[in-house]
Amino acid sequence: MPAKRVIPCLDVKNGRVVKGVQFKDLRDLGHPVDLARRYDAEGADELVFLDISASQEARSTREIWVRDVARELSIPFTVGGGIACVDDAKRLLRAGADKVAVNTAAALRPALVSELADAFGRQCVVAAVDVKRDPDLGWRVFLKGGTEPTDRAALPWLQELCDLGAGELLLTSMDRDGTGQGFDIQLLDRATELPIPLIASGGAGLEIHFLEALEHGADAVLAATLFHEGTLPIPKLKAYLAHNGMLVRM
Repeated sequence: MPAKRVIPCLDVKNGRVVKGVQFKDLRDLGHPVDLARRYDAEGADELVFLDISASQEARSTREIWVRDVARELSIPFTVGGGIACVDDAKRLLRAGADKVAVNTAAALRPALVSELADAFGRQCVVAAVDVKRDPDLGWRVFLKGGTEPTDRAALPWLQELCDLGAGELLLTSMDRDGTGQGFDIQLLDRATELPIPLIASGGAGLEIHFLEALEHGADAVLAATLFHEGTLPIPKLKAYLAHNGMLVRM
């Protein structure tokens, strides 16, 4: 069985790492390269960088900080934000990213997922999906950094992304994002029925929250605030997970 992964997420805006609560009230937390270097040393399994303003500004992720990050890392990292075509992804992969994440552009043109999988292999394609609970849809999909609601229900969209060729799902509960109340376990129970790896995102506040998400089928757990602010060091979290029966890379 593959080891479970612990993944810090770095939201990037204007070349700086930021973090808020439920995608709002963003605070500056430093430079991507500095945080990447720190997480590499602390034992993170992978990193995810999301250029959260790229889609809203109708541009691709800036390559300069991606290249700078790649020089510092010995672990894989994913980059997302404003990737709308194969050439956009190619530039980021050539700059040093190991995978690319697509969200808004994939929802607007689903064929993009298949094009990326055909060009680079599905293991290179991460489908990121931001959702909120909804009385009619179960969970509603949001685009453009969580600013734009759609009429799309989350669970059928996750299945479609699998069918299109995504190699991994990054599923964020906007309701839980930055709250520290724990992952949306109901959502994970439904999403982990799908046949590709799933990264759980949104809501981690305690060690037990990560354990619960993994026990409910997530292949990896992602967080930001806890890691960025040093509230829960990655070595401590991994030791806790291992003590509770999870296979992790120490």
